[in-house]
Order: sequence, then C-alpha cells, then structure tokens
Amino acid sequence: MAAIDEALENAQASIGTEVGVSNWITVDQPMIDTFAEVTHDTQWIHVDPERAAAETPFGGTIAHGFLTLSLASRFAYDCFPMLPGQVMGINYGLNKLRFLSPVKAGSRLRGRFVLAEVTKRNDTDLLRENTLTIEIEGQDTPALVAQWLGLAVFD
Repeated sequence: MAAIDEALENAQASIGTEVGVSNWITVDQPMIDTFAEVTHDTQWIHVDPERAAAETPFGGTIAHGFLTLSLASRFAYDCFPMLPGQVMGINYGLNKLRFLSPVKAGSRLRGRFVLAEVTKRNDTDLLRENTLTIEIEGQDTPALVAQWLGLAVFD
C-alpha cells in the first residue's frame, strides 16, 4: 500500500477525534509589539499599555487577531509530525474563522486540533481539514475557532 493511501486510511478512522493539543505559548507585549511593527498595525489597543488600560475594557493591551491566528503554524508543529512518506506540509487556507475572545498581553495560548475531514486530491496530496481551537489559559471562551486546511504532500 502506498504511504499516502495508508495515511488516508488512518486519517479516515480518526475523523471527529482530537488529533493533538499543543504546548502553551505566552503572548507577551514584546511579541505583540514585534507583530505590530512587521504588519504596520500599530493601533494603540495593541502597543500602548497605559492608554489601553485606561480606555478599554480589556485592562491593557490585546494581541492582534492575526497574531493569534499566525501561532497556528507553531501549534501544528507540536501536533502533526511528518507521516511516513510525507515530504512536506503546506498551509492550504481556511474555510471559516471566528475571533471569539481578545487575547490580553501576558496570556498563554495553545492549539487544539480535531480532524473534520480528509481527502486524497491526487497521488501526492492529502487534504486535511481540522477544527482548530486556540484556547486561552484560564478562560472558557477560546480566542478563536477555525476550519484550517492543510496539505500533506507525499513523494
């Protein structure tokens, strides 16, 4: 059996189950400031702790939603080791994304992945759709929930 077909069979048996939970990552002010600089999004709710504490309901600065989303790739490294015969993984996009709760500076986040669907696109590409929930430590409402698509490419 080809490696991609074995991976497909194994994945199909896991649909609807949690496939991984990442390590925690702290989103601190230096990370937020660096992201603001790189993306040219220097809105004060992200980069001015004193003003954000005084003028927002958050008690301080919050991370950009896209910063939170960008950590998905790091979370995936913790949860998706290369499969036998796989040569690379490619971010294929999102079907749905919702930002549910602000991420305050100093929060710890982790990613939780549940396999929703898997499709063999051709002889080398396995398309996996995972429900990604980025959790905020100590909070019931997650930072975001997304339907994330990834290609596992085989040789």
